[in-house]
This record gives sequence, C-alpha cells and structure tokens, in this order.
Amino acid sequence: KERAMPAAKKIQKKKVVKKFTIDCSQPVDDGIMDAASFEKFLLDKIKVGGKVGNLGDVVGVSREKAKVVVSAETDFSKRYLKYLSKKYLKKQQLRDWLHVIANKKDSYELRYYNIHDNDADEDED
Repeated sequence: KERAMPAAKKIQKKKVVKKFTIDCSQPVDDGIMDAASFEKFLLDKIKVGGKVGNLGDVVGVSREKAKVVVSAETDFSKRYLKYLSKKYLKKQQLRDWLHVIANKKDSYELRYYNIHDNDADEDED
C-alpha cells in the first residue's frame, strides 16, 4: 500500500493584538481636557523600534468618545502608556489635579485626586 504524504503545513505565527484603553471621561466631561489632543499626542510620541512616528500598521490609536484605545501587534507595555499619559498631563499642566489609575488589567483611567475638605469641618464651631 502506498500512502500519500500530507502537504507540508506552513507554520504561521498567531498575531497577538494587545488592546489598551485609557478612560478620560471625567476630565473631558468637565471640559479641562480634550480627548482628540490626547490621541494626537499618543500618535506623535509612541515609539516603535526606538523611533517616533514609526507606527505603521503595527500600532493603532483610536478614540471612542472620551476613551482612547491603543492596539498593538508588537510587544507593547501598559506601563509605557502610563508614562506617556503622565507626560501629556504634565505638558497640559493637569498633573496637579489628575492621576493615572489602572482600573482593569488592560485599561487606565484618568481620575481627580481625592482631596478631603478639612476646612468645612472646622467652620462648624
């Protein structure tokens, strides 16, 4: 009996797409921040292969209302996104009021610092 050899299968690497979201809804609703300018900042500043402006098809930045979504097919760390977010807040002089907090495994949120009013309690005397 003769057996036909099965055709050699091509080994394909599975494209792993990492998707991170940054929720800017609190500052955007208050009108102190613009999600479009944040999206543009990320597009301009994200480095791929050590070079700025080298995104190509590998990294994509999009916006859904007040959420900015970064999807990457290469190694991309969530920490790098936090670094860039803080850099943007510093540039816009919002770093004193907002901070970047991880609310899920693959997303960040820009929140106001919790400042407790001690003066209100003292005035009741």
